[in-house]
Amino acid sequence: MEIIPSPDEREDSRPVRSFSAVEEFIKSESAGAILLLIATIFALIWANSSYSASYFAFWSYPIGWNVGGVSFATDLHHCINDGLMSLFFFVVGLEIKRETKKGELSSTGRAALPAIAALGGMLVPAAIYFLLNRHGETARGWAIPMATDIGFAIGVLGLLGKRIPSSLRIFLLALAIVDDVGAILVIALFYTDYISAGAIGVAFGLLVVLFVLSRRVPKTAIFSIFGVAFWVAILMSGVHATIAGVILGLVTPLKPQYEASEMISRARRLLDKFHFALQDRQDETAEVTLRELQALAHGTESMGERLEESLHPWVSFMILPLFALANAGVALSISELGAAMRSQSAIGIFLGLVVGKIIGVVGFSFLAVKFRFATMAEDTNWHHFIGAGMLAGIGFTVALFVSTLAFENDELESTAKIAIMIASLVSGVLGYIYLRLTYRFARRQETNRGRTRSPRPFSHRARCCGRARG
Repeated sequence: MEIIPSPDEREDSRPVRSFSAVEEFIKSESAGAILLLIATIFALIWANSSYSASYFAFWSYPIGWNVGGVSFATDLHHCINDGLMSLFFFVVGLEIKRETKKGELSSTGRAALPAIAALGGMLVPAAIYFLLNRHGETARGWAIPMATDIGFAIGVLGLLGKRIPSSLRIFLLALAIVDDVGAILVIALFYTDYISAGAIGVAFGLLVVLFVLSRRVPKTAIFSIFGVAFWVAILMSGVHATIAGVILGLVTPLKPQYEASEMISRARRLLDKFHFALQDRQDETAEVTLRELQALAHGTESMGERLEESLHPWVSFMILPLFALANAGVALSISELGAAMRSQSAIGIFLGLVVGKIIGVVGFSFLAVKFRFATMAEDTNWHHFIGAGMLAGIGFTVALFVSTLAFENDELESTAKIAIMIASLVSGVLGYIYLRLTYRFARRQETNRGRTRSPRPFSHRARCCGRARG
């Protein structure tokens, strides 16, 4: 019996696997978004309850050590923001590399529209914020409304189900990934207060080692040791440690140990060997052959793909909810809420996310299509793009993260977080309602066209002529 599929079958199955991979990613993001929302609500309840003091005391719990004269001191809050969030940005780096190598950003034609839309979705909100906050400490928050939260945006699209085309999900996913690239560059370039030349030199040397290792398909353990050392060097350099996570994701190899053609020939030999071992009842040989087959299957998947697959659930279901729990707890009394939303920084964040994202995403997409820099998918229209622009205004995770870097003043940081959460909620609700109404309106139009369409009259003469020709 033929076990290995023919080349034609393999070729036919590739798009199915690719599509299912995207669908699996989207489902994971949607489920993670629900947990992220629960964590956010819990943080808000805890921070505004009679136990609010315990909330802030818990995340300020000191953590540190002193080994061989080298001391390190921080708190639980910074452990999450500087440590665990590095894993989040590492997965982001892996996603960016995968998409640019063999995903939606792998070719200029496919990447052009979401990349241009993302550029507009970053520049316009930042400009709106800066126009309202050109002076003083609040000016440092100009990058806050640039971000789009992949989890929440995809989660809202998941609620809409089949009411929206799959190409819109892929467009928004690619847009959010490009948004992440922009946010990473902004953090590296504009939110670094000091730089240690010595630590940067060590980090650069380790990066060269990692790059050389990535060309030779290294063992995961060896790569991880140098990766952790690189992260420590970046942490000591003054550059935010999460940048190390992104860089590590980008240099992690995507090349498997065995290519598909080599894997097929090796698998056939091993399957024949396994078959004969079973026939001759050589159990030990059969077990060894099975392990060789497992190693072969393991070698056909790259290190980057394995790490992304294994870390993505941890990031979605543990790290991001922990981040929300540690950062979303702000006081929401009526007086403080009103004062916060009247501040210029809050207005800038709100307008940047709710209004600026729509103008930037839709406006830049329209210009790209009009001047033929990019093309729209056949199953999408401008109503879909308006809805996507609204959902791009959900700037939750990365926006909260940037706010912790932008403001040292606790009051300004709390004001920014309140504005981010309100703007993200408004953007998500508006996007959901707009896309749902768009679908309903389109269905109604189709129904009306079906009712008004009548069959063409078929005259007696035509029937006679038709019979004669027959």
